[in-house]
Amino acid sequence: MLDVGDEAPEFELPNQHGETVRRSDFDGQRLVVYFYPRANTDGCTAEARGFNDSLSEFADRDVGIVGISDDPVDDIADFAVDYDIQFDLLSDEFGEVATLYESYGEKQMFGKTFDGVFRNTYLVGPEGRVEAAYENVSPDDHPEEILADLEPVDISH
Repeated sequence: MLDVGDEAPEFELPNQHGETVRRSDFDGQRLVVYFYPRANTDGCTAEARGFNDSLSEFADRDVGIVGISDDPVDDIADFAVDYDIQFDLLSDEFGEVATLYESYGEKQMFGKTFDGVFRNTYLVGPEGRVEAAYENVSPDDHPEEILADLEPVDISH
């Protein structure tokens, strides 16, 4: 995992619409960069829907969200349509960006060993530095966990 205070690596990846998204597109605001193993699996669907359901709460705190997996663009496009995902899902087909974020490597499942994406998340600050790191997160309540760690929003004005 990257450490709090580390500079968050720049990335340039296609989203579900085939448009290029960069980390630096979010300079000046906070950004949740979450890595998920596979579109349309139970945990990844729960996590994406949780972020989607919480979009206004993140927006109220001026926090952007991107989800990154090693799925091809066509797969994330279908996933985004199926669940009406309203934030950028990014395709990192060869795991290069996930590797930069120390969120890619050897995994084991059903007795097989393979390379894949780890379910990690980073909160990147407005200056491009890691403010928080979450390793091997629970997909079901992860958006709420991050919101709880963010400062409360003053809605009095």
